[in-house]
Formats: sequence, structure tokens, C-alpha cells
Amino acid sequence: MPSKALIRAARAAAGARDAGKFGVRIGGGVSVDFAAVMERMRRLRADLSPHDSAARFRELGVDVFIGAARFTGRDAVEVGGQTLRFAKAAIATGARASAPPIPGLNDVPYLTNKTLFSLTELPRRLAIIGAGPIGCEMAQTFARFGTEVCLIESAAGILPREDRAAAEILRTALLRDGVKILGDGKGLKLSRLPEGLRWQLESGGREHAGIADCLLVAVGRAPNVEGLGLEAAGVAFDQKGVAVNDFLRTANPRIYACGDVCSRFQYTHAADFMARIVIQNALFKGRRRASALTIPWCTYTSPEVAHVGLTAAGANARGIEVATFTQPLVKVDRAILDGEDEGFVRVHVRKGTDRIVGATVVAAHAGDMIGELSLAMTNGIGLRGIGAAIHPYPTQAEAIRKVGDLYSRTRLTPFVKGLMQRWLAWQR
Repeated sequence: MPSKALIRAARAAAGARDAGKFGVRIGGGVSVDFAAVMERMRRLRADLSPHDSAARFRELGVDVFIGAARFTGRDAVEVGGQTLRFAKAAIATGARASAPPIPGLNDVPYLTNKTLFSLTELPRRLAIIGAGPIGCEMAQTFARFGTEVCLIESAAGILPREDRAAAEILRTALLRDGVKILGDGKGLKLSRLPEGLRWQLESGGREHAGIADCLLVAVGRAPNVEGLGLEAAGVAFDQKGVAVNDFLRTANPRIYACGDVCSRFQYTHAADFMARIVIQNALFKGRRRASALTIPWCTYTSPEVAHVGLTAAGANARGIEVATFTQPLVKVDRAILDGEDEGFVRVHVRKGTDRIVGATVVAAHAGDMIGELSLAMTNGIGLRGIGAAIHPYPTQAEAIRKVGDLYSRTRLTPFVKGLMQRWLAWQR
């Protein structure tokens, strides 16, 4: 939640600066009051915090015990000096930011996605290690606030898990906002200086170096498994987290796990639906499988990059033949009117069918749009069904319906076209 509050403020600043292209003039330029931005974020976080508070759960009838808990047996857990016995238990301890083995990292102060929101002053120079979702979001956000940002990535490009065309659109947007991107970085070293911290690396066959006031490490997550007494409970685990089967049950049939502590999908909404599976399977003898979940995700940059299911490369790796349909936003009326025509809707279907196996949306509100495609995948609605659904005009989501139209046109084979021509000729 804190990051999204900052992103919204950064979008407001960028929108004010871009107002001129709509014929709106803002005199005196645009300035960012970083203290006010952070105050708003903390106020909103405080307003939302009761949703997950101990008081709320007590009001719902839940017994809440505060303290460091650890298993003391296969059916017992100790917390605050008190031993609690259970018929079923769930491990939902999440994950934390981890520090990669970078020379000099332990000698310099750095921020993570947890400590970043404790800043009280806008840094003049910010270096970010990791160009995944968090790194890209914060790079663009702070660049829009006026910070000089350098984004460092060891992979060949930003958002390595995403469609390459989608990542390239975002890369262009980040560069336009003033972010310096050093991809394929090798030999990164850090050192402390009186005026800040120094970074140096090789990228693109050249040596690069710079000084930053702040460093954000936005790569790597470590599951919280230490100190839980998992050995005493008979729960198998390793550095990747708690081991569970498809029903989210651990090696101890009494104990389940959900969320970041056991999943490669480290998203709040994924943890939510995994918890629902645990409740059904543990308490109501359900047989729901985690592998049956259709989990979308979104990087909240401008434009946003949202995805669900497989990419074309992922489908190919699994031996699934797909047909791909892409609708550029530059051909969607509302996107043109909004000045947000940089992006596309891309849908992959199993070849020879309209069954959706994956989709990527790059748009101003891709996170909202991807829900329609997630719904279709979850309920077995194909592209033909999406194309038959009337969407309000003009909206950017109409791009999804247009993809359905693209699929329908492929059904007009030469044979079918010949039949239609003969039919229409007979009608005359």
C-alpha cells in the first residue's frame, strides 16, 4: 500500500507536467513537496491498518496471541510462554527482502521495500539494484519527483519475466522520465564515501561508475522460516521456503502453509486465495489445488504492465502450440483521446481453439483490465465469447473485445469465405 500511494503522487506530478499537450497551461512549473507526499502516504496507511489489526480479528471472535511463536511438537506451538495445541495449523509468515552477495553491500547503508518508506527527505541521487516490478515502480516514481535515478539490472533487460515487447515499452517510458538504465550489469561493486556511496560496474562492454545519496536494493526475497521450530513439527523446508503439496499441506498432515513462505507467486492477492484453499482443505476436507489458481499480476508503472497465464515463450517451453492476437492501443479510440496509446493487449490461445492460455496488457490501467481476461481463463470463456460481449464505447478495455474480433476473423477460411460469397450471391 505505501508504494501505491507514492506512485499516485508521482503520476499527479507527471500529469501536471504533461498538461500542455491537452491545451492546459500551468504557470510557474510543477514542484513536489516530498514531506507532504510522505505524510499523505502515512496517513492513508494508518487509515487502512485497522483492516488487518488484532482488534478487528478479536471482534470477529478470533483469539489473538502476540509474540514470537515456534512449534514445540507435531501438534503444539508456543507463544508468549504459553503452549497451544492444535488439530490444524497454518504457516503464513511471509517473506522479507534479502540482500544479494554484492561486494561492499554490507559496508554501505541501503534501503529495502520495507525501509524505503521511512525517508523524510527526497534523495538527490538514488541508485536502485534490481529492475523487477519494485525496482521499476520506484525508479519511475522518484524520477518523477525530481531525483536522479540509476536503475541497475544484472539480467539482459527490465522485467525479465514479462513479454519482451511489453518490457521494451516500459523501458522507453522510464528513459523518457529521466531514469538511467544499466542492463546486463556485471561486476557491481559498492563503497562508502563521505558524500554518499559509490557504485561501479560493467554494462554494454563499458565501465560505469557513479555516486548516490541512497541505495535501494529491490532484488531477492527470503521466506521467513527461521526460529519457527519447523524441525520439531516435522515440516520440511529449505532456503526457498516451506515445502507443500498441491493441496498446500506440509510434510506434517496437520499443518498447511500459504503465501510468500511457500509460493513463487509473492503477491498479496495470491496469498489471499491460497489462504482460502487452506481453510477449505484443512477445515472442510476440501480437495482444492493451488495449481488450479489463475493468478494475474501487475507492475504499477506508467504504463502499467499486467499479465496472467503463460507468455508465448512459456507456452513453447511446455510444448504448447499457441496462436497470438495483439491489439495495439494506437488503434483504440479512447486510448488515443486519453493520450495513452502506448501499449497493447496481447492474448495467446491454444492453437486451433479460442481457449486462452495467457495474456499481457500494457496500458495506463492494465491492472484493472487484466481482470476480464483472468475471469475468462478461470471460467473457460474463450476469445470468441469475449468478442461477443458488448463493451461500452469509448473505453480502453474495448481493446480486449477487439482481440476477440481478431480471433473471429481467423475463422473466415477460404472455404468458409467461398460459401458466404455463394450464399450472398444467391440472396440477390
